[in-house]
Amino acid sequence: MATVPVSQLKQGERIIENVMTKFNNVLFTRGKVVTERDLEILRAFMIPSVQIDSKNLDAEEAAGAEAGSAESAAVSLPFHDWYERMLQLLRRIFKTANSGGQNLPILDIRTTLEGLIKHIDQYDILTFNPKQFQLQDFVYHNSIMVSLTSYHLAKWAGMPVKDLLPIALGGLFHDIGTAKIDPAILYKPTKLSVQELEEMKQHTVIGYNILKSVPAINEGVKLCALQHHEREDGSGYPLGARGDKIHMYAKIVAISDMFHAMRTDRFHKKGISPYLVLEQLQDEAFGKMEPVLVQTFVQKITSFQNGMLVKLSDNSIGEIVFSDRAHPTRPWVNVNGNIVNLTTARSLYIQDVIQK
Repeated sequence: MATVPVSQLKQGERIIENVMTKFNNVLFTRGKVVTERDLEILRAFMIPSVQIDSKNLDAEEAAGAEAGSAESAAVSLPFHDWYERMLQLLRRIFKTANSGGQNLPILDIRTTLEGLIKHIDQYDILTFNPKQFQLQDFVYHNSIMVSLTSYHLAKWAGMPVKDLLPIALGGLFHDIGTAKIDPAILYKPTKLSVQELEEMKQHTVIGYNILKSVPAINEGVKLCALQHHEREDGSGYPLGARGDKIHMYAKIVAISDMFHAMRTDRFHKKGISPYLVLEQLQDEAFGKMEPVLVQTFVQKITSFQNGMLVKLSDNSIGEIVFSDRAHPTRPWVNVNGNIVNLTTARSLYIQDVIQK
């Protein structure tokens, strides 16, 4: 038995103690034979060292273990560990984006994204909050959440199966251009000046330029970076594109991005209630966003919420008992035996969703 730093661990060595993630979940069980793929996973999860048997396996046994390694890891890892792995991966990608997109670890990104999607049933758009969220990591968290939300929306909208993963990838990369924006602007705690706002808008073009030379991703993914701030009426940027000139992938990502940008805390503003966000999103849809996609998004998110506990804007706690299809963001709420119809009680709105 020996404690070996992961940097010195070799293919074919056997792990004799369970390897745990930072969230205390099992990454590899005792008896695992280390493969080349396992070494990548250990590094991705920032595991410092492992306990190994000093007796190595023969080459045939090690090769047999290699075949099933990636698949078994994808099945066994829980959602939050895949999320953490993607977070670390995005930090690395954004830091090296200045060298262009040629060195993007696309295989690693796809594998990790597929791991997240395998457990997407654990991701609730309305209630999900990242663990250990820090404001300086907003762009990374936002990228992951927009990716997963875009996957959901694409599926709800009836997009072909072949488009689902590319749309999720487009959501993941939509803000990659911010890697080259001055941090003083990106993390400014107050409203941007006109000049700073114009510089910030360049992240769309920068992002497309980073991705355009990457052969392993399709044009729709690249256009998500360029077009996620375009609007149906031509009022968006950078090109003022209208309607069918905006790629469908980018239309889906734009809705997901707008939702999370308003929902999540940022340096210059606090996030707001998800139901209030959905209301504003509906208002924004008029002439600017693809209306059918917005309607699908709002109805799908709200149609599964009867029985959910919520806190209203007057701090009272109640349970959703009825959702009006015509006003899906303003359900009826039972507060201490009194039914509050938020459709008519316009001064109130759902402030927060409470996890049972």
